[in-house]
Amino acid sequence: QVQLGESGGGLVQAGGSLRLSCAASGRTFSSFTMAWFRQTRGKEREFLAAISRSGGNTYYADSVTGRFTISRNNAKNTVYLQTNSLKPEDTAVYYCAAAIFGGLRPNADEYDYWGQGTQVTVSS
Repeated sequence: QVQLGESGGGLVQAGGSLRLSCAASGRTFSSFTMAWFRQTRGKEREFLAAISRSGGNTYYADSVTGRFTISRNNAKNTVYLQTNSLKPEDTAVYYCAAAIFGGLRPNADEYDYWGQGTQVTVSS
């Protein structure tokens, strides 16, 4: 079992940046593949990025490649999502997720634990 809690969301102007954090507690954080997703009302949860247990490998959705960066600090039990060059279409609730499996996968159904989400709003 692991508990996840996101923070760092807020209101930002287009072109701005936010750094989202997800703190984990419970089972050993370094045993989980971690990922970030986002969701807007009426749409399915969208994969953004995933990072391996050690942090040595990452995988991004095409929509955020070059703008978002996922990282983790296993000593602090935290995963981060640095979001740059934000656009109004990036407005969503952002979730972190943890998976027991070792691969980097974009399917939300393959993740075992989820946080409550943090709202990101980008104004034009």
